[in-house]
Amino acid sequence: MKTIDNYNFHGKKVLIRVDFNVPLNDKFEITDDTRIRAAIPTIQKIRKEGGAVILMSHLGRPKNGPEDKFSLKHLVSHLSEKLGTSVQFADDCIGNQAKEKAAALKPGEVLLLENLRFYKEETKGDEAFAQKLSQLADAYVNDAFGTAHRAHASTAVIAKFFPNDKMFGYVMANEIKSINKVVKEGKSPLTAILGGAKVSGKIEIINHLLDKVDNLIIGGGMMFTFIKALGGKTGSSLVEDDLIETARAAMVKADELGVTIYLPSDTVIADKFSNDANTQTVPVSKIPDGWMGLDIGPETEKTFSEVIENSATLLWNGPMGVFEMENFAKGTKTVAMALVKATEKGAYTLVGGGDSVAAINKYNLQDKVSYVSTGGGAMLEYIEGKELPGIAAIES
Repeated sequence: MKTIDNYNFHGKKVLIRVDFNVPLNDKFEITDDTRIRAAIPTIQKIRKEGGAVILMSHLGRPKNGPEDKFSLKHLVSHLSEKLGTSVQFADDCIGNQAKEKAAALKPGEVLLLENLRFYKEETKGDEAFAQKLSQLADAYVNDAFGTAHRAHASTAVIAKFFPNDKMFGYVMANEIKSINKVVKEGKSPLTAILGGAKVSGKIEIINHLLDKVDNLIIGGGMMFTFIKALGGKTGSSLVEDDLIETARAAMVKADELGVTIYLPSDTVIADKFSNDANTQTVPVSKIPDGWMGLDIGPETEKTFSEVIENSATLLWNGPMGVFEMENFAKGTKTVAMALVKATEKGAYTLVGGGDSVAAINKYNLQDKVSYVSTGGGAMLEYIEGKELPGIAAIES
């Protein structure tokens, strides 16, 4: 793998594509800096070796050019604090100020460019735009796993302008290694835990994982499509009727491959989608009309925990219920704690996807599992066996 460990950065200007797409509150304060912290080791290694660092990223989805709320200037003070150096800022990513500041950078200094997505050319994968960015530096490092599945100018196209000076940063390298540890080198019993609202977002990953896993645990809103496929009564729970046949086919395929699918046996139901709704616990296939399942029940928690704690390799993507509401968070927390126990017993545990990562962070367990992935969509596509443009551009 072409990583920053195999390159001499002394005296070089290095353009790093980072993923600083972090959440900000209404005062423009960062509410979760996981992605910034993940990029620090790559930046510090290059600085320590005498390289000057130019950072580029997107933030949010600006529609028509520059918007203050999507400006990366809001990250400068936090980034300066994390790096222990005063980070410079260019109010554009390809304009005169960017060129002048990049040209004047000394070894060890850091420059942050303005939001790449203020230019439509970024998401269009425009070659001329990628070339302008490339002219700022001598070497290119892709450390933005969260956008590796996009063929954007800064994540894929730009690499062609650095034929001998392109490589992965530590975030990218660790993500690839960690996912491979599950899908290519995973020790048995291998268990995938899938949750979240919809089957539609997960059906490809289910089909791709079936010939790799021993157990597949299904929770979250997506479980009700499976329950309905088995003839259960789901009340007003979230069901994707057009995917009932798909869910049925997945269960048949699992059976043929000897994979055990674990579906919930009980569920916590509510009479409305609200934390102060009336609730009760019922068998998962007997939900009364007008009630909806918003979490897995205690009997299911026990079964899922046992399977998790007896697994050697685990992948978790998606919560078990509406964990943002305290009354429907218990199932997700139980699964998180079972993963911690499995890790303590020596299992390899990979957590990925925005909501699962948010849950792990909510309960301060990020250091108690083997690896927390920074890229939800990219991780899923990589597990699905798709070629990611951001990876292919470095490897080609």
